[in-house]
Amino acid sequence: MKKSKSLWSKVPNTVWVFGSIAVAIIIWLVASQKWPIVFASPEQVWAAFLDKGVHSGILWEHVWASLSRVLSGFFIAFVLAIPVAFCMAWYEPFQHIVEPWIQFIRNIPPLAYVFLITAALGIGNAGKITVIVIASFLVQVVTVYQGVRSVDVTLIKAARVLGAKQRDIFFKVTIPASTPYILVAARLGLSTSLTTLMASEIVGGDRGLGMMIQKASGYYQMDVVLLGIIILGIIGIAFEKIVKLLERRFTGWQETVQ
Repeated sequence: MKKSKSLWSKVPNTVWVFGSIAVAIIIWLVASQKWPIVFASPEQVWAAFLDKGVHSGILWEHVWASLSRVLSGFFIAFVLAIPVAFCMAWYEPFQHIVEPWIQFIRNIPPLAYVFLITAALGIGNAGKITVIVIASFLVQVVTVYQGVRSVDVTLIKAARVLGAKQRDIFFKVTIPASTPYILVAARLGLSTSLTTLMASEIVGGDRGLGMMIQKASGYYQMDVVLLGIIILGIIGIAFEKIVKLLERRFTGWQETVQ
Protein backbone atom coordinates (compact mmCIF):
# COMPACT_ATOMS: atom_id res chain seq x y z
CA MET A 1 0.00 0.00 0.00
CA LYS A 2 2.76 2.44 0.89
CA LYS A 3 4.64 1.69 -2.33
CA SER A 4 1.54 2.33 -4.45
CA LYS A 5 0.82 5.56 -2.63
CA SER A 6 4.34 6.89 -3.13
CA LEU A 7 4.12 6.05 -6.82
CA TRP A 8 0.95 8.07 -7.34
CA SER A 9 2.33 10.95 -5.30
CA LYS A 10 5.12 11.38 -7.85
CA VAL A 11 2.61 12.30 -10.56
CA PRO A 12 2.54 16.12 -10.95
CA ASN A 13 -0.68 17.85 -9.98
CA THR A 14 -0.94 19.35 -13.48
CA VAL A 15 -1.23 15.86 -14.94
CA TRP A 16 -4.10 15.06 -12.59
CA VAL A 17 -5.86 18.30 -13.54
CA PHE A 18 -5.62 17.63 -17.28
CA GLY A 19 -6.62 14.01 -16.72
CA SER A 20 -9.70 15.08 -14.79
CA ILE A 21 -10.65 17.56 -17.52
CA ALA A 22 -10.16 14.89 -20.18
CA VAL A 23 -12.46 12.46 -18.32
CA ALA A 24 -15.09 15.21 -17.94
CA ILE A 25 -14.95 15.98 -21.68
CA ILE A 26 -15.27 12.29 -22.56
CA ILE A 27 -18.33 11.93 -20.32
CA TRP A 28 -19.73 15.13 -21.84
CA LEU A 29 -19.25 13.80 -25.39
CA VAL A 30 -20.92 10.50 -24.51
CA ALA A 31 -23.85 12.31 -22.86
CA SER A 32 -24.27 14.64 -25.86
CA GLN A 33 -24.36 11.63 -28.18
CA LYS A 34 -26.83 9.68 -26.06
CA TRP A 35 -29.08 12.59 -25.01
CA PRO A 36 -28.52 15.27 -27.70
CA ILE A 37 -31.74 17.09 -26.79
CA VAL A 38 -30.61 17.65 -23.20
CA PHE A 39 -26.83 17.87 -23.45
CA ALA A 40 -25.38 20.18 -26.07
CA SER A 41 -22.05 19.10 -27.50
CA PRO A 42 -18.79 20.90 -26.65
CA GLU A 43 -18.76 22.36 -30.16
CA GLN A 44 -22.23 23.85 -29.68
CA VAL A 45 -21.32 25.33 -26.31
CA TRP A 46 -18.14 26.81 -27.78
CA ALA A 47 -20.18 28.33 -30.61
CA ALA A 48 -22.57 29.83 -28.04
CA PHE A 49 -19.58 31.28 -26.18
CA LEU A 50 -18.24 32.88 -29.35
CA ASP A 51 -21.67 34.27 -30.20
CA LYS A 52 -22.49 35.75 -26.79
CA GLY A 53 -19.00 36.35 -25.42
CA VAL A 54 -16.94 37.45 -28.41
CA HIS A 55 -19.34 38.74 -31.04
CA SER A 56 -22.16 40.36 -29.07
CA GLY A 57 -20.47 40.70 -25.66
CA ILE A 58 -23.80 40.18 -23.85
CA LEU A 59 -22.30 37.28 -21.89
CA TRP A 60 -19.93 39.57 -19.99
CA GLU A 61 -22.84 41.83 -19.02
CA HIS A 62 -24.54 38.79 -17.48
CA VAL A 63 -21.31 37.75 -15.75
CA TRP A 64 -20.68 41.21 -14.32
CA ALA A 65 -24.27 41.56 -13.11
CA SER A 66 -24.08 38.22 -11.28
CA LEU A 67 -20.57 38.80 -9.90
CA SER A 68 -21.47 42.22 -8.53
CA ARG A 69 -24.52 40.77 -6.75
CA VAL A 70 -22.61 37.81 -5.33
CA LEU A 71 -19.68 39.86 -4.07
CA SER A 72 -21.87 42.65 -2.69
CA GLY A 73 -24.10 40.19 -0.86
CA PHE A 74 -21.16 38.19 0.45
CA PHE A 75 -19.20 41.17 1.78
CA ILE A 76 -22.25 42.65 3.50
CA ALA A 77 -23.00 39.28 5.08
CA PHE A 78 -19.36 38.81 6.11
CA VAL A 79 -19.19 42.21 7.80
CA LEU A 80 -22.42 41.49 9.68
CA ALA A 81 -21.64 37.88 10.59
CA ILE A 82 -18.31 38.49 12.37
CA PRO A 83 -19.56 40.81 15.16
CA VAL A 84 -22.82 38.90 15.59
CA ALA A 85 -20.97 35.58 15.93
CA PHE A 86 -18.50 36.99 18.48
CA CYS A 87 -21.32 38.58 20.47
CA MET A 88 -23.18 35.28 20.51
CA ALA A 89 -20.09 33.48 21.78
CA TRP A 90 -19.15 36.07 24.42
CA TYR A 91 -22.51 37.29 25.72
CA GLU A 92 -24.89 34.56 26.79
CA PRO A 93 -28.09 36.68 26.84
CA PHE A 94 -27.40 37.81 23.27
CA GLN A 95 -26.87 34.19 22.21
CA HIS A 96 -30.14 33.01 23.77
CA ILE A 97 -32.09 35.74 21.98
CA VAL A 98 -30.44 35.60 18.54
CA GLU A 99 -29.46 31.94 18.03
CA PRO A 100 -33.01 30.48 17.82
CA TRP A 101 -33.89 32.90 15.03
CA ILE A 102 -30.70 32.13 13.15
CA GLN A 103 -31.26 28.39 13.41
CA PHE A 104 -34.89 28.78 12.35
CA ILE A 105 -34.22 30.88 9.25
CA ARG A 106 -31.11 28.85 8.36
CA ASN A 107 -33.27 25.78 7.73
CA ILE A 108 -35.52 27.63 5.28
CA PRO A 109 -34.38 27.33 1.63
CA PRO A 110 -33.70 30.75 0.05
CA LEU A 111 -36.17 29.91 -2.73
CA ALA A 112 -38.94 29.94 -0.10
CA TYR A 113 -38.49 33.57 0.89
CA VAL A 114 -37.09 35.01 -2.34
CA PHE A 115 -40.61 35.83 -3.55
CA LEU A 116 -41.45 37.59 -0.30
CA ILE A 117 -38.33 39.76 -0.52
CA THR A 118 -38.93 40.44 -4.21
CA ALA A 119 -42.47 41.57 -3.44
CA ALA A 120 -41.12 43.94 -0.79
CA LEU A 121 -38.02 45.30 -2.60
CA GLY A 122 -38.83 44.70 -6.27
CA ILE A 123 -36.94 42.79 -8.94
CA GLY A 124 -33.94 45.14 -8.91
CA ASN A 125 -30.54 44.57 -7.38
CA ALA A 126 -31.71 45.43 -3.85
CA GLY A 127 -33.98 42.41 -3.62
CA LYS A 128 -31.47 40.03 -5.20
CA ILE A 129 -28.59 41.17 -2.98
CA THR A 130 -30.80 40.95 0.12
CA VAL A 131 -31.58 37.29 -0.59
CA ILE A 132 -27.85 36.57 -0.99
CA VAL A 133 -27.02 38.49 2.20
CA ILE A 134 -29.51 36.50 4.27
CA ALA A 135 -28.37 33.09 3.02
CA SER A 136 -24.65 33.89 3.23
CA PHE A 137 -24.96 35.56 6.63
CA LEU A 138 -26.66 32.55 8.21
CA VAL A 139 -23.96 30.15 7.03
CA GLN A 140 -21.10 32.40 8.08
CA VAL A 141 -22.42 33.42 11.49
CA VAL A 142 -22.94 29.79 12.54
CA THR A 143 -19.47 28.77 11.36
CA VAL A 144 -17.68 31.67 13.07
CA TYR A 145 -19.72 31.17 16.24
CA GLN A 146 -18.69 27.52 16.41
CA GLY A 147 -15.09 28.55 15.87
CA VAL A 148 -15.11 31.08 18.70
CA ARG A 149 -16.79 28.57 21.01
CA SER A 150 -14.15 25.95 20.23
CA VAL A 151 -11.18 28.14 21.19
CA ASP A 152 -8.98 26.17 23.57
CA VAL A 153 -9.87 27.17 27.13
CA THR A 154 -6.29 26.46 28.18
CA LEU A 155 -5.09 29.35 26.03
CA ILE A 156 -7.55 31.72 27.69
CA LYS A 157 -6.62 30.52 31.19
CA ALA A 158 -2.92 30.86 30.42
CA ALA A 159 -3.44 34.40 29.19
CA ARG A 160 -5.32 35.31 32.37
CA VAL A 161 -2.57 33.83 34.54
CA LEU A 162 -0.06 36.00 32.68
CA GLY A 163 -2.15 39.06 33.53
CA ALA A 164 -3.97 39.57 30.24
CA LYS A 165 -7.13 41.64 30.39
CA GLN A 166 -10.39 40.72 28.72
CA ARG A 167 -9.61 42.97 25.78
CA ASP A 168 -6.16 41.41 25.33
CA ILE A 169 -7.67 37.91 25.44
CA PHE A 170 -10.20 38.89 22.79
CA PHE A 171 -7.74 40.46 20.34
CA LYS A 172 -4.63 38.37 20.98
CA VAL A 173 -6.09 34.93 21.74
CA THR A 174 -9.68 34.56 20.57
CA ILE A 175 -9.44 36.28 17.19
CA PRO A 176 -6.18 34.56 16.07
CA ALA A 177 -7.50 31.17 17.21
CA SER A 178 -10.76 31.79 15.34
CA THR A 179 -9.11 32.91 12.09
CA PRO A 180 -9.25 29.43 10.46
CA TYR A 181 -12.98 29.27 11.14
CA ILE A 182 -13.48 32.78 9.78
CA LEU A 183 -11.80 31.74 6.53
CA VAL A 184 -13.89 28.56 6.39
CA ALA A 185 -16.94 30.77 6.89
CA ALA A 186 -15.79 32.96 4.00
CA ARG A 187 -15.44 29.92 1.77
CA LEU A 188 -18.89 28.63 2.70
CA GLY A 189 -20.34 32.12 2.40
CA LEU A 190 -19.03 32.54 -1.14
CA SER A 191 -20.35 29.14 -2.13
CA THR A 192 -23.75 29.88 -0.60
CA SER A 193 -23.84 33.31 -2.26
CA LEU A 194 -23.20 31.72 -5.64
CA THR A 195 -25.86 29.03 -5.22
CA THR A 196 -28.38 31.54 -3.86
CA LEU A 197 -27.71 33.72 -6.90
CA MET A 198 -29.83 31.39 -9.01
CA ALA A 199 -32.77 31.68 -6.62
CA SER A 200 -32.51 35.48 -6.61
CA GLU A 201 -32.22 35.90 -10.38
CA ILE A 202 -34.98 33.60 -11.58
CA VAL A 203 -37.71 35.89 -10.23
CA GLY A 204 -37.06 38.69 -12.72
CA GLY A 205 -34.60 41.12 -14.24
CA ASP A 206 -32.80 41.47 -17.53
CA ARG A 207 -29.18 40.68 -16.59
CA GLY A 208 -27.42 37.87 -14.76
CA LEU A 209 -26.28 34.31 -15.40
CA GLY A 210 -29.33 32.90 -13.61
CA MET A 211 -31.64 34.94 -15.82
CA MET A 212 -29.65 33.92 -18.91
CA ILE A 213 -29.98 30.24 -18.00
CA GLN A 214 -33.69 30.56 -17.27
CA LYS A 215 -34.47 32.33 -20.54
CA ALA A 216 -32.33 29.89 -22.53
CA SER A 217 -34.08 26.90 -20.94
CA GLY A 218 -37.44 28.42 -21.88
CA TYR A 219 -36.38 28.44 -25.54
CA TYR A 220 -34.61 25.08 -25.13
CA GLN A 221 -31.24 26.56 -25.98
CA MET A 222 -29.31 23.93 -24.08
CA ASP A 223 -25.95 25.15 -25.38
CA VAL A 224 -26.52 28.49 -23.61
CA VAL A 225 -27.77 26.69 -20.50
CA LEU A 226 -24.60 24.58 -20.32
CA LEU A 227 -22.48 27.65 -21.02
CA GLY A 228 -24.01 29.44 -18.05
CA ILE A 229 -23.54 26.41 -15.80
CA ILE A 230 -19.88 26.05 -16.80
CA ILE A 231 -19.20 29.74 -16.15
CA LEU A 232 -20.80 29.48 -12.71
CA GLY A 233 -18.55 26.50 -11.99
CA ILE A 234 -15.45 28.41 -13.11
CA ILE A 235 -16.38 31.36 -10.88
CA GLY A 236 -16.91 28.99 -7.95
CA ILE A 237 -13.48 27.39 -8.45
CA ALA A 238 -11.88 30.84 -8.67
CA PHE A 239 -13.49 31.81 -5.34
CA GLU A 240 -12.24 28.56 -3.80
CA LYS A 241 -8.66 29.19 -4.95
CA ILE A 242 -8.68 32.75 -3.61
CA VAL A 243 -9.84 31.64 -0.17
CA LYS A 244 -7.25 28.84 -0.11
CA LEU A 245 -4.53 31.40 -0.83
CA LEU A 246 -5.77 33.48 2.08
CA GLU A 247 -5.82 30.40 4.30
CA ARG A 248 -2.18 29.64 3.49
CA ARG A 249 -1.32 33.27 4.12
CA PHE A 250 -3.07 33.71 7.47
CA THR A 251 -3.10 30.18 8.92
CA GLY A 252 0.25 28.85 7.72
CA TRP A 253 1.23 28.33 11.36
CA GLN A 254 -1.28 25.47 11.57
CA GLU A 255 0.63 23.45 9.02
CA THR A 256 3.85 23.79 11.02
CA VAL A 257 2.10 22.65 14.19
CA GLN A 258 0.67 19.62 12.46
